[in-house]
Formats: sequence, structure tokens, C-alpha cells
Amino acid sequence: MSGSVSAPEKTLDREHESQLFHAVDRWLTKEVKPVVKAFDREDRYPAELVEQMKALGLFGATISASYGGLELPAKTYAQLVMKIAGVWMALSGIFNSHLMLALAIERFGTAEQKAAWLPRLASGEVRGGLALTEPDAGSDLQGIRTTARRDGEDYIINGTKTWISNAIEGSCFALLLKTDPAAEPRHKGMCLFIAPKGPGLRVGKKFEKLGYKSIDSAELVFADYRLSKAHLIGGVEGQGFYQATAGLELGRINVAARGTGMAEAALQFATEYARLRRTFGKPICEHQAIQLKIAEMVTRARAARLLTLDAAAAFDRRERCDLQAGIAKYFASEAALQNSTDALRIHGAYGYSKEYDIERLYRDAPLTVIGEGTNEMQRIIISRQWMKQSSQ
Repeated sequence: MSGSVSAPEKTLDREHESQLFHAVDRWLTKEVKPVVKAFDREDRYPAELVEQMKALGLFGATISASYGGLELPAKTYAQLVMKIAGVWMALSGIFNSHLMLALAIERFGTAEQKAAWLPRLASGEVRGGLALTEPDAGSDLQGIRTTARRDGEDYIINGTKTWISNAIEGSCFALLLKTDPAAEPRHKGMCLFIAPKGPGLRVGKKFEKLGYKSIDSAELVFADYRLSKAHLIGGVEGQGFYQATAGLELGRINVAARGTGMAEAALQFATEYARLRRTFGKPICEHQAIQLKIAEMVTRARAARLLTLDAAAAFDRRERCDLQAGIAKYFASEAALQNSTDALRIHGAYGYSKEYDIERLYRDAPLTVIGEGTNEMQRIIISRQWMKQSSQ
């Protein structure tokens, strides 16, 4: 509808894609599945698994090969996230925010910034995420209050960011702030910085969460934190809002992929249990009430996968895809939430037990309807973009 000419879709040859999926499947089976329950129960950071993720190249999944990354197309990356989230969603969060930091640098950074940061991000030597959200500014990024004032060639930064993934274990963040709080419109006064940990940056309280365990979510407090102009992404002030929101397309595709992985996992758990559990002399999968639930679960999971791959394909063609990404994120996250609920109900009392994986899915799924923009905000974005594009 936009009338723009798309670039050829970025793809990975099937042999390399198959080898990558096989390696990740083997890792999930051998290393991740046996320890998920223990890590989740203890809310313990999976340091050993992170080292294995480095070896698999996951911290460089979407970074260009010229900087040491895997340079995966978004479609391949999304399918990778689906696999991982189907086993343990928290792991995908550890590298998703990190890759959004890398994307901001690779898309908008200077040549010097790319050379200095991307190889270390790709290897996992430097790990981090996005520092966007504030106590009074979540989905309304233009309402942020963190500011920077010039001091010669440096910036002095003050403010607080909250609900930052990898805040404790990470070492560098894409920091959105205002260099001109009085700018009109508000986004004109915003900048995005590469912010490594150092003097003036303090990690605040860690948040205790219902689910999404073992990945740290915490505050970052900036008090006279100093950065040189060399850390301003792109080197030009006033571009931060555009730079930050451009990366959210990939972030929403990631969350959609997480939702798809969990929706499919919940369906699989429900299917296996419904075949084994017998009532009134037959497996419960032969009871109409269970059949209706499973039919809805199958449909949700399949639609979520197709919508997510559709958004990823648009991203790979370098099209603007906030509409597709918003649709995928909204639908797939709701599918994860509903499928995990239905699977728990199919399991009955066993679904409420921590001995079964469905209980963890039930706690993890709500994160996807909140993260990377609430689904209420997604629906507003979808409507606005649809009305805009349908008129062209």
C-alpha cells in the first residue's frame, strides 16, 4: 500500500539455516531443558548457559558478518527465538535487548562507533540492552525526563531508567535522553547514546517478578554521569527518538517470536497430556470440551507463527514494518497468554503444580503482552498505521 519499492528479501541458504537450527535444538535438549526448573525456581542468572550462547554466536545473531556476527535474516532469527522461547523464554530476553543495542549502532552509528563496539557486542564480550523506560514514561517515550547538558566536548547526564533488561549483568546500554527538554515537538530534543557502565551510573533495585525469572530487570540511576560526544550515536543531536523507535520493530518481532514459541509449547504440552489422561473410560482428547480448546490452540499457534514470519520478511526487505510487527506482537503474545491458560486448564490440578512446565509458561506469558509496548498501545499503532497506509 505504501507504493515504495522493496529491496530483495534477505535470506540464509537452507543448509546453513538447518545446521544452525540443529545446533540450537541439540543445545536446548542437552543443556537447557535439564536445568530450566532449577534456575527458574531460584531466580538465578544462567551464567553457564550465557557462555554457551556466546559460543553459539547468539549475541551476534543479527550483527553483520563483517563485524563478527552471524548476520541472520529476521525470519531465521525469529524462528530461532521461537525454538528457544518454547523451552525457556527468559534466555531469549538476554540476547534480544542486547541485539537492539547493536542494531542501533549498526544502523545509525558512525564508522568509528561501529568498529569500536560491534565486534565486542557480536562476541558477547560486551553485553547490554536498551535504557528507554522511565518511572513516568513507558510507552510514551517522548515523556522521558533523563537529561544531558553540554560541558565542553562531554555531556553530563542525570535521570533514572527502570525495568531495564540486563541492567545488572550487562555492561553497556543504548541510553535515550533529552539534550533539549524545551524542544517542540518533543522528539526533536532527544538523543541516543552508547552508555557503558562507569562512574556516575549506579544499578538500583532488582525487581522481583511473577515470571520471566533468571533475567535481571532493574533500575539504572545516572547522577552526573559523564559521556564524551564520541558516544552520541551518529554524532548528531536530535535523532534519538527515531533511532530508538526504529529498533523497536525488531524488538516486537522478537517478542512475537517468543509468544509464538510459548503458544506452540503450550499446545504441545496440552496435546501430550490429553492423549495420556483418561476420564470416563477414554483419553480426554476424545471429549468434545477438550477438542474445542485444542482446536483453538492449534489455530492461535499457527496464525501467530505466520504473522511473525510475515513481519520478519518485511523487515528483511527493509520495508517499514511497524504495522506488521505490531500485528504480530499483539496476536502472538495474546496467543501465548491464552494457550498457556487453556493448557493449564486441560492439565487440571497438575497444571497448577511446579513439577509441570505449563505452570512456568503460565507465569512467563503475561510478560509478552506488556514488553516492547503494551498490547493496548499496539492496537492504537495498528489502527493508526492501517488508516494511514490504506489511504495511499
